[in-house]
Amino acid sequence: MLTVPDRYLSRLAVRRRTPTRRRIGLRRWMYWAATVLTPLAAAQLAMALDAGVARAAPVAGPLGVDVSQPQCGRPLPTGQAFALVGVNGGTARTTNPCLASQLAWARRSTGATVHDDVQLYVNTGNPGGPDAASWPRSGSNRYGKCHGSDSTSCAYQYGWDRARDDAMNRGISRPEGYMWWLDVEIANTWDYTDGGPARNVAVLEGMTEYFTSIGVRGVGLYSTRYQWTQIVGDAVGSTSSLNGLSNWRPAGSGSTLEDARANCGLAPLTPGGRVELTQFTSDYDYNHSCI
Repeated sequence: MLTVPDRYLSRLAVRRRTPTRRRIGLRRWMYWAATVLTPLAAAQLAMALDAGVARAAPVAGPLGVDVSQPQCGRPLPTGQAFALVGVNGGTARTTNPCLASQLAWARRSTGATVHDDVQLYVNTGNPGGPDAASWPRSGSNRYGKCHGSDSTSCAYQYGWDRARDDAMNRGISRPEGYMWWLDVEIANTWDYTDGGPARNVAVLEGMTEYFTSIGVRGVGLYSTRYQWTQIVGDAVGSTSSLNGLSNWRPAGSGSTLEDARANCGLAPLTPGGRVELTQFTSDYDYNHSCI
């Protein structure tokens, strides 16, 4: 996950643009490589790097670890209390090519916390209307009928469709048996035009309500306050299904367990929610339980 930690907000200017690759080490460089190289070239690169790397060190203490496409071909830590696995390959319409093997690794988690041993997270985004090939052309939901326009009803339908793909078309058996986290980051495409925040909210509501409709163990939000504000603004209404959702909050690259513990005290992203997990990042993304 590429995150902007809450504690760095005062240093950031508000710039709504498509992010470029950042020179921040092997882990994120591998993520970039996986998006621009052919699948075969990316796989060969991962195998070549993996060949010279020893097995990752065991996790100390009852911490969780989250992994996804950037960790393909890399040795993974052992002894984690719980694990969170990314379903997508960096964008909402893709599949993590290492999903099966990473789920198998996650099932070896040791437990010892109140959290499920294996949880899932998905990329989110809003391509912003009918120019996108994935934009829905029909549908009916609580926002009305979708006819393919850049409307709230079509945005909701887009979110519903992406969540359905994640649950049914990524090779996950019994999707209802997992906690699903929505990864909400400015690294993905969002609608920043007039009325965009409301449509972005509708996308996330569509995803939340699809997952809820199949009886999943829970739905939660992963984001920083800065990114959440840029994407949805103040468009989350009092009756939104996003209210009350659990939070998973990152402290950013180079952060420590102490930073993660401090983030347990952050205000939730939506009314009625609570911060259940916080993340800190060193060689891998580690996760601290706040409950």
